Amino acid sequence: MKAAQTVPVLMYHHVSPSEGAITASPENFENHLDWLRRHGYRALTTDEFAGHLAGQPVPDKSVLITFDDGYLDNWVYAFPLLKKYGYKAVVFLVTSWVKDGPVRPVWGQAGVPETPDHHECERRIEQGESDSVILRWSEIHAMVESGVFEFHSHTHTHTRWDKSAQASQKNTLMAQELAQSRACLLQNMGSVSEHFCWPQGYFDEEYIRLAQEAGFKYLYTTHAFGQNRAGTDPAHIYRFAVRNTSGASVGRRIQVAAHPIIGPMFNRFKLWKRSFRRS
Repeated sequence: MKAAQTVPVLMYHHVSPSEGAITASPENFENHLDWLRRHGYRALTTDEFAGHLAGQPVPDKSVLITFDDGYLDNWVYAFPLLKKYGYKAVVFLVTSWVKDGPVRPVWGQAGVPETPDHHECERRIEQGESDSVILRWSEIHAMVESGVFEFHSHTHTHTRWDKSAQASQKNTLMAQELAQSRACLLQNMGSVSEHFCWPQGYFDEEYIRLAQEAGFKYLYTTHAFGQNRAGTDPAHIYRFAVRNTSGASVGRRIQVAAHPIIGPMFNRFKLWKRSFRRS
């Protein structure tokens, strides 16, 4: 087996007919999966991905598919499509948003629930109506039992404490978030992994220390321009956002991300361009 030198990590939020900047339509998401299958790609589990970072070989054409927050549309649309194409994926779950209740219909069944756009999801969550747009524990358990999805921490409330009125207490509050998330996952899932994703992409050195002290080793960022190679620091895992575009377009981005020469050149160029926008 030819082993992968680097594993691209794909970042999704929504798969839904409702349009939005961080939403892939069901048709385009299916096109992404179809491209992966036709080109011989395999979606890793987080255990396999952790093994890759530690130097254990994984197949050359490997990716990790991730979803942030835990939206209802991940069950309604992403789950049946991943199952159809034989791919696995990861959800980083905001635990306080998840409620109890029976499973709801998925795409192809009668009575499929509404899956609003991202801004409407945010509004409903803020109004205490997360159950209408977020996964339920029953759906999470069904997704895990199917072998298609695994679930990990994305904090308890998804709050940017550094931008809040309590910013001076951000480290204490983040430590509480981590503990609450772990306790909730342990109570409802029976276990907690070492994988964690930063809410809204923000972290600093103190946050990294707190996450590691809480038992999280593999820390997922929203930084796109780097490669996840064997020996990469597990406290800084790169991911790139997947656009609502064709499978061929996503495929080109995956191939660039994984290329041993073009990938680093592309990343340096993008970071160079970004440095001018910040100056």
